[in-house]
Amino acid sequence: MNTTAKSTTSPDPVLVEVMGSALSSIVEEMGETLVRAAYSSNIKERRDCTAGLFDAEGRMLAQAEQASPVHLGSLIGVVSAVLERFPVEEIRPGDTFISNDPYSGGGSHLPDMVLITPVFVDGLLTAWAANLAHHADFGDRGHAHIFQEGLRIPPVRFARDGRIQEDVFQLILTNCQVPAERRADFRAQLAANRLATSRYTELADRYGRDTMIATAAALLDYTERRTRAAIAEVPDGTYTFRDRFDCPELDDELELRLKVTVAGDELHFDFAGNPGQVRASVNMVWTALYATVYYAVKTLVDPDIPSNAGLHRPIRIDAPLGSIVNCVEPAAVNGRTETCQRVVDLVHGALAPAVPERVTAAANGANTGVHFSGQDSRTGKYFVYLETIGGGSGARATKDGLDGVQVHVTNTSNLPVESLESEYPLVVEAYELVEDSGGAGRHRGGMGIRRTVRVEECDVQFWLDTSRQTSRPWGLFGGRPGSSARVELSDGARPVVHGHTVLQPGDRVSIVTAGAGGYGDPAERSPQQVRRDIREQVISPERAREHYGAAAEDA
Repeated sequence: MNTTAKSTTSPDPVLVEVMGSALSSIVEEMGETLVRAAYSSNIKERRDCTAGLFDAEGRMLAQAEQASPVHLGSLIGVVSAVLERFPVEEIRPGDTFISNDPYSGGGSHLPDMVLITPVFVDGLLTAWAANLAHHADFGDRGHAHIFQEGLRIPPVRFARDGRIQEDVFQLILTNCQVPAERRADFRAQLAANRLATSRYTELADRYGRDTMIATAAALLDYTERRTRAAIAEVPDGTYTFRDRFDCPELDDELELRLKVTVAGDELHFDFAGNPGQVRASVNMVWTALYATVYYAVKTLVDPDIPSNAGLHRPIRIDAPLGSIVNCVEPAAVNGRTETCQRVVDLVHGALAPAVPERVTAAANGANTGVHFSGQDSRTGKYFVYLETIGGGSGARATKDGLDGVQVHVTNTSNLPVESLESEYPLVVEAYELVEDSGGAGRHRGGMGIRRTVRVEECDVQFWLDTSRQTSRPWGLFGGRPGSSARVELSDGARPVVHGHTVLQPGDRVSIVTAGAGGYGDPAERSPQQVRRDIREQVISPERAREHYGAAAEDA
């Protein structure tokens, strides 16, 4: 079967732009369909999902903008993983494949389940529609190695002739803790892919298969040219940076490091010298590393560059096999986003001297994930509540950092208190920004969040993924560091050990996320801004006098 036919003439640039917008519209509609059709709160409320389109060879044509950039790490390897197991001749219209395994399926961690559907035009495989949903199910798990973290699924056929293969479906559901949610969410994923297939074939009917292929190739070339032009504006040189990394699963801090070389219109990221993979969940497979670096490059060179494979071409990434940033089986990877967030900080820290007006100070440096799971006596069923809580965003050259937001490679919403309390045996007693958590500077860092949850059931398992508990998010060019993260427990509650504890009725746990670093000398902040910060309880009068001196005296 021919999957690489190209038009012999260059496509009209206007048509390329139109086609790029059309493909972007398809993936956005895919994502919205998935959110609207989903059952679980993690997808319908928190939007922990993404959608993408790929050409027949697996090159990304578009990814939904509403998604988390790290989700690209569970998509960029999936087409090649499917094609390695299934000859093209055996793939038919109506097929859908499922995969989540980081080592054999192109994934980056097991909760991110990918459904991928081939798109046929004129009887020929022309594209792939793929979507990912984070199935918040495997709550009570260990993280010593991948086998503890959930069900590993290599690429297998999930649907044939448009119908779910019930034997495969039952195998998956039997391994889930909340199977009713999983059943509904998988069907929502199927619906999203069906919509994308329909939209793509409608375009092909209008423009023709050859034109679709040619314009897609031209779109990637256009993105590559824009990326190279933007990189060429960065001063040539070699830039390095190091940062401290901690997580609840590790007894000791690690040191992460990066060397970036800018040479003309190309970038080289060298992760040599990083620690080896660890017996904890924070290891990254190569797909997660690449997705993170691509995101960081886009933020610094041109945020408006289309999200497709053309962006990737001028970027070379080297990372030692078996390291924490490029692990090998059987390393655990469930908490890989904690390390991904710190990789973005490494990139920004390294390139700060080269593009000081484009970088931010360190953000909260984590993807603070909390998991509560147990038996709900109201329903007699098992529940799993997952939340990733935002924190401070780093200050910028011209603006303060944002307060209490998801940063960098994460982009999920919070779970509204009303939804949380109606679905789970939990009560939110406080949800607030943390005074004095943002680093001082000419522009201050963003504030962290405190979320206090009271447990209403017996033997509720609590797991915490976070970072920056033993270090502080750094500031830039004289800016001060933000505050560290921490966990506070009510009296009598069992302590959190290596990120885990068991809570009883009435126990309270407060998750306090890190703030972010400031940018520029605090002495350059205007007295009006300092007084406003005190009035709005962003900073206490005592801390204001410490960092801003005379500017705080009249507050």
